[in-house]
Amino acid sequence: MITTFIAFITDCILGDPQTKYHPVALLGRFIGAADKFFYKPGKSPAYYLIAGAGIAVAVTALTFALMRSMVMLLHMTLPLYGVYIVKGVILAFLICPRSLAAAALAVRREIVNGNLAEARKKVGYIVGRDTENLDVSEICRAVVETVAENTTDGIVSPLFFYALGGLPLAAVYKAVNTLDSIMGYKNGRYFYYGRFAARLDDVCNFIPARITAILLVGAAFLRHFDYRNAVRIIRRDAHKHPSPNGGWAEAAAAGALGVRLGGYNSYFGKMSFRAYMGDPLQDLTEKTILRAVQLMYTASIGAVIVAALCRYWE
Repeated sequence: MITTFIAFITDCILGDPQTKYHPVALLGRFIGAADKFFYKPGKSPAYYLIAGAGIAVAVTALTFALMRSMVMLLHMTLPLYGVYIVKGVILAFLICPRSLAAAALAVRREIVNGNLAEARKKVGYIVGRDTENLDVSEICRAVVETVAENTTDGIVSPLFFYALGGLPLAAVYKAVNTLDSIMGYKNGRYFYYGRFAARLDDVCNFIPARITAILLVGAAFLRHFDYRNAVRIIRRDAHKHPSPNGGWAEAAAAGALGVRLGGYNSYFGKMSFRAYMGDPLQDLTEKTILRAVQLMYTASIGAVIVAALCRYWE
């Protein structure tokens, strides 16, 4: 319990340090190196499937072993309060509510200041779509969708796996999520090569995505947002998302905020359509971004409390 609260408080105070020595950054460089080493142009689909799966299995196994060894070493060398503090700081590296909020609010600040060009630039840091021609409404939609999606990936899922298996399992989830962010694309190079990583991420996020939706409904109730509409939109729209997990948080947020998410996006100059989530009861404005951040933080506190209760002995 103490470890979980230390992690959340640490994140609220310090955020996610932007350094090349961040554990996730180091993990990303290792995955990137393995990706380049094993990718051989002109190989068969079977080779890419096996090589990609091998990278994913090796990375997750190594991550589990290293974190398990580190936890054992902490218990052998530090007093109990020291173990709580160090484990709390490590867990703080695996969650990102403050960094997610800061990125969203940075875009909002530019919109409030009337600097649309800078808002487009900053939203481009947190989304994969083309942003150079987005209007204010589309910028706000992109931010709200990212906040909703990352409430699952960056907060609830790591805490879910921490609740199940402590730091080693939380670190394994972060490894899976990093694998997916690097290799889990459906383009030519990664169509087969990254398929295992993408499917593994889908499996790992299956339960946390649905827990996130429940937490967002609870957060909407506590924030006096439209929690009834959140439930309605989850039931109606969550399954429409192309990802088996992505629609749950987005539908909950869309319903709670009374906005419509999804629609047309441009990726590398090509337009694509993603099913709508929610109804346009309110306009998407900078205030919507602020409300989305409030919703995310409230849901995060709920996730922290549940995880702390599940790990009450540490």
